[in-house]
Amino acid sequence: MNRFLKVYFISSLFIGLCVYIAQKSKYRLPDIIQFYLNDFLIIPIVLTISLYILRWSKNNKNYHIPLSIVLYSCFLYSFLFEYFLPKFHLRYTSDFIDVILYFASGIIFYIFQKNNYEIFKKAKY
Repeated sequence: MNRFLKVYFISSLFIGLCVYIAQKSKYRLPDIIQFYLNDFLIIPIVLTISLYILRWSKNNKNYHIPLSIVLYSCFLYSFLFEYFLPKFHLRYTSDFIDVILYFASGIIFYIFQKNNYEIFKKAKY
């Protein structure tokens, strides 16, 4: 796994955990963090763990999760948490912004999982 994806994964885990602890401690967070940040973080966390397991099980350190699987995962999260569960549990509410965040973070993961991400190599700062 490339270094950038590792840092992104660990940062996402840490930030998500901090938000979760703050919510459980009844600490009032800004609405954008309270309602949207973890939705943005969850897809890359799940897919990075999946990528690690797939690379280990296939014994292929260069394996990449295809875009179709990334999009399928985003669709499943969207369907489950924004359509299905809100019909049966009061805790879940349907929000189209969450769907956008799932897909945006899925695309970001897809770009970051590659070892040769030319977007960042071309930029000279």
